[in-house]
Amino acid sequence: MNDPDRKSALPALPALTPLLLRQALGRFATGVTIVTCIDAAGERIGLTANSFSGLSLDPPLVLWSLRRNSASLAAFAQATHFAVNVLAEAQVDLSRRFASPAEHKFAEGPWSAGRFGAPVLAGCAAVFECATASSQDAGDHLLFIGQVLSLLESPVPPLVFQAGHYRLLGEVL
Repeated sequence: MNDPDRKSALPALPALTPLLLRQALGRFATGVTIVTCIDAAGERIGLTANSFSGLSLDPPLVLWSLRRNSASLAAFAQATHFAVNVLAEAQVDLSRRFASPAEHKFAEGPWSAGRFGAPVLAGCAAVFECATASSQDAGDHLLFIGQVLSLLESPVPPLVFQAGHYRLLGEVL
């Protein structure tokens, strides 16, 4: 049934603004990661990201995105490999550190070079070491797709982020 008056009976929607979109996206709970690479000068680069997701099981692919105005964009854009360190609940302080503009971010935490050079953090819920398969423009972000070459996982509770706050995972339903 096509009722032309039905459209006018719907309530007006609020204007779609970046703030409204951010608030609505914040309703979705995510894990928290520190994504790392080695830049062209051989320096360790890392940042906190919650844009991580699995993409494909065969081939094994993951993805994450980075704001175009990030100071780390050039390093990740040139990197052939990166690591996604899925943080455990106990690593909330490292998440805050890598989300800040602090210098010497790697001075805290048990870091080591991964199999392909990118820094890997001990004690994580999971670590995915990846070869950069592709990157593509995605609005105000660059989307990175990585082929998983190596992974580690641990049964520790992951750190969760939702509505602008860190959260504990909670009970299994």
